[in-house]
Amino acid sequence: MKIYGDSCSGNCYKVQLVCALLNIDYQWIDINILKGDTKNQDFLNKNPNGKIPLLELDDGRFIVESNAIINYLAFGSSLLPIDSFDLAKVQQWQFFEQYSHEPYIAVARFIAKYLGLPEDRRADYESKQEGGYKALTIMEQQLQQTSFLIGEQFTTADISLYAYTNVADEGGFDLTKFPNIERWLKKISSQTNYIAIDV
Repeated sequence: MKIYGDSCSGNCYKVQLVCALLNIDYQWIDINILKGDTKNQDFLNKNPNGKIPLLELDDGRFIVESNAIINYLAFGSSLLPIDSFDLAKVQQWQFFEQYSHEPYIAVARFIAKYLGLPEDRRADYESKQEGGYKALTIMEQQLQQTSFLIGEQFTTADISLYAYTNVADEGGFDLTKFPNIERWLKKISSQTNYIAIDV
């Protein structure tokens, strides 16, 4: 199978990490979003939404959206629970990641890391801090009670939120205020076959 992505992107890193943890072989196709690679017609034929990551299966079918991709890849493994309640909790955290975490932490990182924090984006960057810290506080509260986000089992919920939390400092967030998150980050980075994000 083929994975189209940018290795510095947290959303793409989620997919790389799941593949590494589960020893899944794939062909990596590097996509440069700043050069407009996601806007060319060949890519849009695969994903009309023009976003990465994109998973192309051996039979020519495609899956988009990072959390959908990692849940597909993790199906049948310990990373994805089969209990209906636990599975719903995984998805609950993944929706939280997309709506309450990523729009703040990932966007602040993008403005600082990819764009170089230009002056005309500084107000936008600063406006992301409050929402990002709120998301981190919610995670901290959960991780004060459990080792991982849905309990004692390491799942794709953790991978979804790890991707950008792990590099939140690149968006101006101080993780030293969150000791339970820091402990959780270390537990994930110590997993067998773990790989780090490109920085």
